[in-house]
Amino acid sequence: MKKIIIILLATAAIMIVLVINKTKAEQDNSIYVAVNGNDQNNGTKSKPFRTLKKAASEAVAGTTVYIRKGTYNERLVIKHSGTKSKPIIFKAYKKDKVVLSGKDVKDVEGVTSLVTINNKNYLTISGLVIQDLSTNLTDETVMGIYVTGPSSHITLENNHVRRIETHAENGNGHGIAIYGTGPMKDINIFNNTVEDLKLGSSESLVLNGNIDGFKVENNLVRRSDNIGIDLIGYEGTSNDKKADYVQNGVVKNNEIYEISSYGNPAYGEDYSAGGIYVDGGKNITIEMNTIYKCDIGIEATSEHAKKYASHINIKNNTIYNNYFTGISIGGYDKNRGGTINSTISKNIIYRNDTKGLGGGQLLLQHDTKNNVIEKNILTAGPSRLFIANYFTTNQANKLQNNVFHKEKGKTGIWVWKEGEYTSFPEFKIASGSDERSSYLDPKYENENKYDFRLKKDSPAKKIILE
Repeated sequence: MKKIIIILLATAAIMIVLVINKTKAEQDNSIYVAVNGNDQNNGTKSKPFRTLKKAASEAVAGTTVYIRKGTYNERLVIKHSGTKSKPIIFKAYKKDKVVLSGKDVKDVEGVTSLVTINNKNYLTISGLVIQDLSTNLTDETVMGIYVTGPSSHITLENNHVRRIETHAENGNGHGIAIYGTGPMKDINIFNNTVEDLKLGSSESLVLNGNIDGFKVENNLVRRSDNIGIDLIGYEGTSNDKKADYVQNGVVKNNEIYEISSYGNPAYGEDYSAGGIYVDGGKNITIEMNTIYKCDIGIEATSEHAKKYASHINIKNNTIYNNYFTGISIGGYDKNRGGTINSTISKNIIYRNDTKGLGGGQLLLQHDTKNNVIEKNILTAGPSRLFIANYFTTNQANKLQNNVFHKEKGKTGIWVWKEGEYTSFPEFKIASGSDERSSYLDPKYENENKYDFRLKKDSPAKKIILE
């Protein structure tokens, strides 16, 4: 009996030691920052640092930096990399509202960002409000979060980026910018809100250059005057010209609305901003996004001649009430590149072209080749245009199993290789659409409330679900 008691006591003692050591290890790997702290402190919960600069200098691999509530009028520049087993995390403490403000940042030519990660790896930025950075200089680019160099294994999650603004006529600004000047991989952008930006010629959330492997998921992007989410290649961002494009990633389950370049000084009265834009990317899936009240819902092409957006899979998105068009592929003129070997499938494309600009629901422009357009449901907007194809450089594109919404008393219009058709059978012949492509009422559950589920007796089910 005594032996059993001794064993139990020894076990209990070991457990207590392990718990104490674990707690101590966690404390040793944590740094705290507070607006009432002091950089002469040791950075513990009871004696926090005052500045993000001090915390960044001390945060080595395996450290979590907890930032307490308040407004920090300073920039966060990451100084160290984590490792796979010991990442570095900067996050708001519990659910504290932590604001990084750029109100006091002076205009300086070059790049100015409130959070900067340059040539660092295994890092997470979580739960911060990043706001109020602006410039009047044409040669200054302002950014909320900026990741550059060969940085990899980066996660940006649950942040709120707002009011990043360029006031210069030809200026540039970004909410979140990932620039792969060197090789990047494993870039994760989750559950952020990016809103109320003045961007000039730039984008709300952008991945540009040598980036191989990324996820952009569950973000809210809204109320800004240029592109929502942009995936870019061939701009000379990467030091390696052969790898100067974004590839092998997913853009999923984002909500994007009120994105328009109209009134942006860089664009004047053009409606040219995409909710999601692939400009020269490769092997990218764009799925389950909801996009409305933008100039263009989704666009995939390349702005550079003889370059392409290729193997882009645009599927299961809901795209409605956009100003110019729902989905666009191909270059906007003959001096641009195009779109090849891509798929547009199972999307709801509903009443776009609300400004009557001639983009219809699906816009096929210059240099589109070997693309498959299938199992989509298209409902015409005020222009009555379903498909707008004003270029003859349209080769080997397959249209199959698509449903065009037939409405009583309304005529549909299809434009194919510059020819206009108001007869669906004639359009099918001209476009080479398959026999299962149909002109009928898909019977949405409640389209007035944008509930695009199909009723049980929908005739579209047999066409798009088989």
